[in-house]
Amino acid sequence: MIRSRIIATGSYAPPKVLTNFDLEKMVETTDEWIISRSGIRERRIVETNVCTSDLGTQAALRALNAAGLSPEDLDFIITGTNSPDMSFPCTGCFIQAKIGAKKAAAFDVSAGCTSFIHALSLADKFIKEDPSRKVMVLGAEIMSKVTDWTDRATCVLFGDGAGAIILVGEEGERGVLSTHLHSDGSLWELLYMPGGGSANPSSHETVDKRMHYIKMAGNQLFKVAVRALADVSQEALKFNGLKNEDIDIMIPHQANTRIVEAMAKMINFPMEKIFLNIDKYGNTSSATIPIAMDEVQREGKVKAGDLMLLCSFGTGVTWGSAVIRW
Repeated sequence: MIRSRIIATGSYAPPKVLTNFDLEKMVETTDEWIISRSGIRERRIVETNVCTSDLGTQAALRALNAAGLSPEDLDFIITGTNSPDMSFPCTGCFIQAKIGAKKAAAFDVSAGCTSFIHALSLADKFIKEDPSRKVMVLGAEIMSKVTDWTDRATCVLFGDGAGAIILVGEEGERGVLSTHLHSDGSLWELLYMPGGGSANPSSHETVDKRMHYIKMAGNQLFKVAVRALADVSQEALKFNGLKNEDIDIMIPHQANTRIVEAMAKMINFPMEKIFLNIDKYGNTSSATIPIAMDEVQREGKVKAGDLMLLCSFGTGVTWGSAVIRW
């Protein structure tokens, strides 16, 4: 059987660190409160003149270097993002131009924090259609530019960063075993940014009303997220005839440590098999999973043949999972 196998990973986070102690000076909060509610200790924040494609470009170049490939070897660049450089053109096209991937078709996927898994699912389909293809999948975000730094409920959560993987077609058991995608648009008001689109075009009024920043109903979203992650993880296991003990490592969306802990308890999945790095990066939206995948690869926490379970949820609301044999 031909599978789409990950042959390289890469990630990039901006050098500027914003700690919880820094936030104590900006809004009414404390390091202890942030850690107890989210598990976050610090996050990376871009400088003013940096855009999302800049972060994606760095992650892309690192993945290409790890794969020993030239940018012109790529057939597709699929970028998951909710914080694009511009409304159009797509951020993927900016990344394509910056790395010199002249042959690659580039486009973006916008499905909240689940965007990376959606992009991975598309890449898997493209490769199964033509196993000669080489596909780069990215999650790239600058959440700091859509965060309301006066809203203590949300400003403590988000950070900036990008991650990338490269997939190729290969016979055998290693690669993407399945992906599972879901959404419920009736819950959109749990997490959204109202300004800037066709519903509320940019104007003095939308700026004055702070409509170009993230709005979140945290308590309701927490409950939906826990159930969604639990259900989609079990769906992936059942589809592949697997049990918890068969999984070597789970990488969930890094939104909140308490959400992950509640999900793990609900499905009786051991926390020691779950990789978390939210304490260092915060919630980088669609970039959390590919950044984590690069970290576990570089740190030797995953080896050939290991089974990896990915799961995520996000605005939309959307949720999804994937099972990969490394």
